Amino acid sequence: MEKHNIPTVPYVSIIYREHAKFLNDKLKDEDLSYGLYPLLINIYQYEGIIQEELAKIFHLNESTITRNLKKLEDKGFIERTSNKRTKIIKTTPKGKHTAQKIMDYDMQWDNKIIEIIGQKEYLNLKDNLKMICDSMV
Repeated sequence: MEKHNIPTVPYVSIIYREHAKFLNDKLKDEDLSYGLYPLLINIYQYEGIIQEELAKIFHLNESTITRNLKKLEDKGFIERTSNKRTKIIKTTPKGKHTAQKIMDYDMQWDNKIIEIIGQKEYLNLKDNLKMICDSMV
């Protein structure tokens, strides 16, 4: 089969799975599942964010966000406080430390990609992926 006849999804899926294996291996002592990494990073980057904003960022319903926040809270990565009817979410010192580790490993991952395709193509890839996401969501 010619490689140009293969849809993009399998390639995206392979990269996603390999990234998951890479991070899970690096963070095996953190007791945190791969699906929670992006949520923790966003809370770390936007200290004091509210649940509704997280739901919008991840295009998930609030009940899914609530379940995942409970997991992060139970493991000591975040704390939630109420402000009237709004839940404000912040990372704990443990959460800050782990989020920074994830971001550092993500940088290592991206550096591997840069080694393969070069800086210019890497930036083009990111721009194109963002454009696709923005158009489809």
